[in-house]
Amino acid sequence: MLKKPFLFFLISLWFSQPSTAQKVTPKLARADSAFDAGAYQLAYRQYRGLLRQEAVASPRLLLRMAYVQEGLGHYPAALYYLHMALARQPRLATWHKMAELARDQRLAGYPETWRQDLQLTFRRYYYFGLQGLLIGAVVSGTLLLVRRRQITRGWWVAYGSYLVFTAVYLNLLGTERAALVVRPTAALMAGPSAGSAWLTTAAAGDRLVVQGQQDTWYQVQWQGQEAYIRTQDLLLVQ
Repeated sequence: MLKKPFLFFLISLWFSQPSTAQKVTPKLARADSAFDAGAYQLAYRQYRGLLRQEAVASPRLLLRMAYVQEGLGHYPAALYYLHMALARQPRLATWHKMAELARDQRLAGYPETWRQDLQLTFRRYYYFGLQGLLIGAVVSGTLLLVRRRQITRGWWVAYGSYLVFTAVYLNLLGTERAALVVRPTAALMAGPSAGSAWLTTAAAGDRLVVQGQQDTWYQVQWQGQEAYIRTQDLLLVQ
């Protein structure tokens, strides 16, 4: 039985997002019917089957899965599905929910800072800005070519600067690989071997940023320094 309603305010956000909507299939309709009827665990099993079968899952489906897992007290699983929803469409409300849940469970890796909010807001509108810049580049380039005999060198320099700015903007969104610890006592080591110095023990649900991989070890960022954790102890957010 669920403890209390947790994520309905988040779930409602996705009803008005056609760009992230998932095609309604008979299986999805049955899962939604079970969820709406309060058969949450049955709905979760059906949602999980859909998630395994389909390459793309809507944030709405993922939030419902997080709702069920949080209600059952499975906080690492709830955070994982919330993180998947956040990766598909950045929302401050989703991140704040994750940070709140992590704070209640004393988990690490969920900063509540203005920098984090600013980064998330940038990610949300990044592709809209990129689309506008690319359209501007095409239109401006076409006009310059059509009127090339009348255009001075200064206009070409300005257009070149615009293209450079567009290229810089294109690379502003880093490919951060986030992962969640899946074992309750996962060791963080100073190097990629069991004989390296022990740094600390991570809890299930802690969030780490993966920077690379060496054999069976992930290189992660921990408190501003490099650390290593076994690959079997981490679950990458897809």
